[in-house]
Amino acid sequence: MAYKALYRMYRPDSFDDVAGQKYIVKTLQNAIQQNKIAHAYLFCGPRGTGKTSMAKIFAKAINCANKDHKPCLECDSCKAIKNNAHPDIIEIDAASNNGVEEVRNLIEKVKYAPIEGKYKVYIIDEVHMMSTGAFNALLKTIEEPPSHVIFILATTEPHKVLPTIISRCQRYDFMKVPPSDIEKRVSKVLEMENIQCDQEVIQIVAQLCDGGMRDALSIMDQCVAYAQDHIKIEHIHAIYGIMTAEEKIKILNTVITKDVFSLLEILHNIKEKGIDVKRLTMDLIEILKESILYSYTKDMRLIKQLTQEEIENLSTGVDMQERFSMIDILINTYDKYKFASNVVSYFEVALLKMMNKQEKNENIDIENLAVNTQNNYQNVSRETSSYTQQPIEKTILNQEKVSYSNESVEEVEDIPLLDEEEKEEIIETKLEEDGIKPLDDTFILSLLVGANKTEKIKDIQSFQSISEYISDLDWAKQANNLKSAEILASSDKYLVLVFSNQAEANAINEKETNDECYKFTHVLWKQYKKIFAISVEQKNRVIQDFKVKRDTNSLPEPYKMESIEQEKEEEVVEVKTEEQAILELFGEENIVITEEEL
Repeated sequence: MAYKALYRMYRPDSFDDVAGQKYIVKTLQNAIQQNKIAHAYLFCGPRGTGKTSMAKIFAKAINCANKDHKPCLECDSCKAIKNNAHPDIIEIDAASNNGVEEVRNLIEKVKYAPIEGKYKVYIIDEVHMMSTGAFNALLKTIEEPPSHVIFILATTEPHKVLPTIISRCQRYDFMKVPPSDIEKRVSKVLEMENIQCDQEVIQIVAQLCDGGMRDALSIMDQCVAYAQDHIKIEHIHAIYGIMTAEEKIKILNTVITKDVFSLLEILHNIKEKGIDVKRLTMDLIEILKESILYSYTKDMRLIKQLTQEEIENLSTGVDMQERFSMIDILINTYDKYKFASNVVSYFEVALLKMMNKQEKNENIDIENLAVNTQNNYQNVSRETSSYTQQPIEKTILNQEKVSYSNESVEEVEDIPLLDEEEKEEIIETKLEEDGIKPLDDTFILSLLVGANKTEKIKDIQSFQSISEYISDLDWAKQANNLKSAEILASSDKYLVLVFSNQAEANAINEKETNDECYKFTHVLWKQYKKIFAISVEQKNRVIQDFKVKRDTNSLPEPYKMESIEQEKEEEVVEVKTEEQAILELFGEENIVITEEEL
């Protein structure tokens, strides 16, 4: 016996077997129970979503001999329809029978009564392929067919069907099958076939099929042919040229760190392995999107592709605005793939664009800079050529950096001529001069040991409301200082917050700023908490050290912090009477107090 494909072998036989399309199943079942069966139906939707299968199940149900459960799958009518041997169920392929003559032959046969069943059902697949003349020839018959005839039209392109035909049918729009329903159905089929399969494989299949149940089973068919009775994750990666989540994260990390040589090596491997670049591009967009969602919500339930550690590293390794820019570049590149003869080259250029940090203030007026600093740069000419502008600009910027030694940290942040790295360098130098240095790693370890998870979860939930205070007149400064932070650890007395760089962390640890943030914690968390700020680099280092010392039972004692009460010192102003003031001014011996007679 010839091999039968999985999607043919396990085509749904009853309404209960249909994956997804719950509202359609319920509507048709109710129509059958209430005997409110229309004369014409239009089933439309993406490929492989169950249109033809639903039409056959409906035909079984309305012709089933069982009064209680339809279709019963046991009566002669149900068995004949399943074996494509029922004389009253006629399937027509409109792609090959789309002319007026074929429709006339159909109309001639419509008037004859059913041979075995209660209804004669015409299932016309790919009905949009019919010619305009054929549609017009069928129009009158669909509008007023004999009572024993039901038409079910199926199409993937309903916009190509004449509106006059659509208006005479009950229309049902089939949606893409949800991945969860596809996973359940595929798992059930594999179980019946006695095939072992990794759960990750089924999840990938649910993504690859793009909502089509037939496509999902066809993919599994190919995997079974390749891997036989035990399908592993590496098998589907090999068949469909898919990269693992770790490999995708590696690409993004290479872009973030601007490691061009590693990137070229990765691109070479992509070419060698024949990786699907279009799918890879969409996967990178999805990963960046999930990282942005996590930055907003800190909720791992929204994350489907990454682990907690991966998403946290990606979220803290690059700011949100840059991630949005990376998504824009990838989306624009994906749109251009359809016109590309070599999509890998387009992908390579997109990654290089993502590496290229956008320069601020590209249109710097060199002449004005020269005038403003003419005492230091008398030799700068207003006719400076484009070849000499860059070194002059760099010289001016270096000179400007020298003059910022007296500025505050906040003022340095607002300097337009400096890029982020230069600002960080100046701020770090200033903070070190003021005696503000990074917190000791051992001290941070003791903070982690003294923290607890319950308090952290509660604080993370409250931290999501920080955006409400960004425009608040009283707390805007503190909210803006803390909004980009990530909560690493928390207790009822303190918080360990992670910032993107050491300069930013040091600025938060500075006494005046820290005191202001301490007051803000009571507004945000309804209790006062001391803030200890660290950088991403220090966080990664301390976490690694924590794991090593935990395994060797050499962690320090937990940090114990006394409650810091907020005391408001009220100035007591002694109110002096006029008499006391005069006595102090002239002396008691020089004053004679008499009573005025009335």
